[in-house]
Amino acid sequence: MEKILYQLESLLRRQISRRRFVAIVLGWLLVLLTDNVFLKRAFAKSEASTGRSPRGLRGEVDLAVAEGLDPYANTVAVVAAMGGMERFVAKGSTVVVKPNMAWDRSPEQAANTDPRVVAALVDLCFKAGAKRVNVFDVTCNDARRSYENSGIEKAAKAQGANVYFADQWNVVKARFSHKSPMEDWPILRDAVVCDTFINVPVMKHHSLTEMTLSMKNLMGVCGGTRGLMHSGIGPKLVDLTQFISPELTVIDATRFLTRNGPTGGNPADVVTLNKVFAATDPTLADAYACSLADKDPMTIPYLAEAAARNFGNWDISKANIKTISV
Repeated sequence: MEKILYQLESLLRRQISRRRFVAIVLGWLLVLLTDNVFLKRAFAKSEASTGRSPRGLRGEVDLAVAEGLDPYANTVAVVAAMGGMERFVAKGSTVVVKPNMAWDRSPEQAANTDPRVVAALVDLCFKAGAKRVNVFDVTCNDARRSYENSGIEKAAKAQGANVYFADQWNVVKARFSHKSPMEDWPILRDAVVCDTFINVPVMKHHSLTEMTLSMKNLMGVCGGTRGLMHSGIGPKLVDLTQFISPELTVIDATRFLTRNGPTGGNPADVVTLNKVFAATDPTLADAYACSLADKDPMTIPYLAEAAARNFGNWDISKANIKTISV
């Protein structure tokens, strides 16, 4: 900015035509608008959106669980058991695969989704005919370090995904048909305009909500001051999940961070489960994760809210679950 002001001052001391002066000023204004994130946000147009329209897709089973030593193969197995990726991804479509890569942590520390699970989903989407697969997250730690050290950026790009940093000025304002604490919250436009949204969180402990699961993972498509969402988080996350309406939820339980989440860092806090599971019902997927962690789903704020609203099925005893050994 100081450089720009200095050059403008120099121009004023020179004898130049008015037309030349206006052209130079407009040129610098264009530079400011393209390079300055604060001005981007000020001039960005954020129209209202009621979210993605639910497609009502169902799998061949309610929930599929695969256990084996290879997370990639586990992921392929659960998607196949749900009916195959072609059930969820149309030819020529744009797909969002939304992992948790919010933390500057290695895969062994289990704070982020295992990169092999993400790679498998990207591969399956392209094999189903997707034209473009976008992978992004609004990170909590430095985005570049989180993308790189999670291993997800490299693994997803190797399968052809478009991996990029979330553009927090390019958003829509969330609108709801009911009174919602998420009204007007900025949501990344790319998370809304896609043809298929696949939510792929890691199952882990969270100090405030007991567990981070699929509904919690959707905070990674939100702009604004996300920390404010933790107050009264249950209704907010259920509304957010309804707004995004993911076609498929795939939860990575390869490694389970049992305490000191969501950041983790100590390998002693991690246990190996070697499981991946998938469902079209986010509530069911999150409830099943609670059973693996020996947690009562009604102690998780967003699952208690989902149950109160009859949003999905939290009772896994009433679900058709297929288990697969890989």
